[in-house]
Amino acid sequence: MLAQSFSISSTELWTMMATPRAPQIIDVRRRDIYESVAGLLPASRWYEPTALADWIATLDRARPIVIACKAGKELSQNITAELRAAGYDAAMLTGGQAAWLEAKLPMVNRKTADRIMPSRPSTWITRRRPKIDRIACPWLITRFIDADAKFLFVDPDYVEAAAAEFGGIPFDIANVEISHEGERCSFDTLLKLFGLESEPSLARLALIVRGADTARPDLAPESAGLHAVSLGLSALAGDDDHGLLKQGFVIYDALFAWLRFAADERHNWPARV
Repeated sequence: MLAQSFSISSTELWTMMATPRAPQIIDVRRRDIYESVAGLLPASRWYEPTALADWIATLDRARPIVIACKAGKELSQNITAELRAAGYDAAMLTGGQAAWLEAKLPMVNRKTADRIMPSRPSTWITRRRPKIDRIACPWLITRFIDADAKFLFVDPDYVEAAAAEFGGIPFDIANVEISHEGERCSFDTLLKLFGLESEPSLARLALIVRGADTARPDLAPESAGLHAVSLGLSALAGDDDHGLLKQGFVIYDALFAWLRFAADERHNWPARV
């Protein structure tokens, strides 16, 4: 919950991302500024700041909200105050997106986002019965690219046709933009396209996913474990692809949390006080 504080720092917000406490991130920069910048806050959604009355009801009251403008001045101050007055658990990003950039935290490539996802929430389509890369990619998309994205799973022969018919984004099949490139997985491709591959924990996670998905357990010690757990979950899930996605997200949230917060922790026996 954020309600105790009117503001949140960039470091605090980054720490909350891809955790059960992750807030909705609302970008309220003026349109001309939004369209002129190179990067977006991860998983953020842009709304016209002067049209709050039109979009306030679309926000999820059950989740905290962070409002971000260019520099944390009048736009985010006013909109945060309006949301709090309406009973939303809202806070503003201290210093706005300028402070996020100054902290050297990851940004999503705006031009790529606008090109691949011209309308949001976006719809992504891939093959049925996901196991590793086709769970890792939706996790990355939801946690860092489009928090409201929808995923559809169809027979392999119909992925491209379904994407064309219904305006979806095909992924992890041959001959589409978001797929394997040599030894690199679709997860790697997403990181590269959206400008996220320099974030150290995501880069390390990509190596684990690549090792698990391409039968290269030598790439990372954790790859063999991810491979085993992923195939076990798939065997239990059967054709319940969305149920499997929900369970798989817990695995990737945990791996990302381990990489950021607990990778140096060691356990021995007998236990030491």
